[in-house]
Amino acid sequence: MPRSKKGKRGGNSSSKGRNGVRGESGVSDDDLASEVLSHCSSASESASVIEEGTGEVVDEQTAQEETEDKLKQCIDNLMDKSAKTRLAALESLRLVFSSRVLYEFLLERRFTISDCLERSLKKGGGEEQAAAATVCALLCVQLGGGVEGEEGFKILRPVLSSILIDSCASLSARQSCARALGMCCYVSASDDAEDLLKSIGHLESVFVGAYPLGDGTLPSVKAGIPALHSAALQSWALLCTLCPASRINTILNHHLPRLHACLESSEVNFRIAVGETIALLYELGRDIDQEFEYEDCEALCDSLKNLATDGNKHRAKNDRRKQRSVFREVLHYIENEDFTEEKIQFGIEAIYIDGWMRRRIYDAFKEVLESGVRHHLQFNPLLRDIFGLGPPLILDASVKASRISRTERHLFNSAAFKARTKLRNKVRDKRADVM
Repeated sequence: MPRSKKGKRGGNSSSKGRNGVRGESGVSDDDLASEVLSHCSSASESASVIEEGTGEVVDEQTAQEETEDKLKQCIDNLMDKSAKTRLAALESLRLVFSSRVLYEFLLERRFTISDCLERSLKKGGGEEQAAAATVCALLCVQLGGGVEGEEGFKILRPVLSSILIDSCASLSARQSCARALGMCCYVSASDDAEDLLKSIGHLESVFVGAYPLGDGTLPSVKAGIPALHSAALQSWALLCTLCPASRINTILNHHLPRLHACLESSEVNFRIAVGETIALLYELGRDIDQEFEYEDCEALCDSLKNLATDGNKHRAKNDRRKQRSVFREVLHYIENEDFTEEKIQFGIEAIYIDGWMRRRIYDAFKEVLESGVRHHLQFNPLLRDIFGLGPPLILDASVKASRISRTERHLFNSAAFKARTKLRNKVRDKRADVM
């Protein structure tokens, strides 16, 4: 079982995906993994766990052995001379890592995989670098927040950071590295002040390129850069949830006025990322001081109202709808501390997203795990620890038939969150001393 760290923010909540996305893919995890693994091996399709047509379960041991053989072939293919073969192997590992929990299998192969990923990041083309960065994030999620995850992050952080800040690197690779650096640091280095500050600094150095110039105007950027700015900003916001109070105060004073100005950006997705980050920073400020108030709050609310009611015809209809929905929520939170809670159901369990920090944490995992996020919520001890779910459930038919009520689940999650908050505050105080 993965060793996961205690004390991360995000304990009891459940969440909706970013901008209210609730749905997941209808493809089952086992079907997806079996299909993907076929890219790495010519083994018979009888390796799937469920026999087609009969629906009967085949021998689990045999299926497991065949799956592991295919995974070993994928890992071997990461060292192939052909870039096409390496890219196919990375894509296969991405889909399998996101749809299954493979801690025991990966534990003894983590150094081999980390070395292969490092080689792809250093020597591969832009597409290969982007794919390798995504697999880096998934590997950290698989290994959890213990020593094993930390070892992998120590190997991969320098090269992820190097590509992220390299203006000559592929934009897709830089964007993927931004998300991977945020996720890997959140999972594996939350108690390491040095790695945390370095990662925050590298992410900041990217998105500050969107901040106002000396004359107050926003800089013009080439196509593709706003997506990179959004990825870096969202990963930075994720890591802000780990910072101690002293660091949060510095962040609020420096970044809130500049993020406020970025609401005038012409790129809708970047504006939305900025709005959500402003709400998250507000929540962090109120977490430290219940009376926290941004000094130019009235002007900020005016900007949010304009965006929440934006009817400009030159914007796409879907963009306008998406923007209005997000900025109404941001405005309601800043004015009244209102947040629309969302329930995420998986199996007989559920988590509740009741704040902007919880939403950012859930969204970050969903961006990496995609349709596999609910499977990992059920079975991955790392995610279950972060969201306060306890050890994975082992249920028989009689237990499955007797579900506890929504109120009981919510009360349990609230109690777990309070306990985690006390522990987190102790950890943050210790981290503040180090910083």
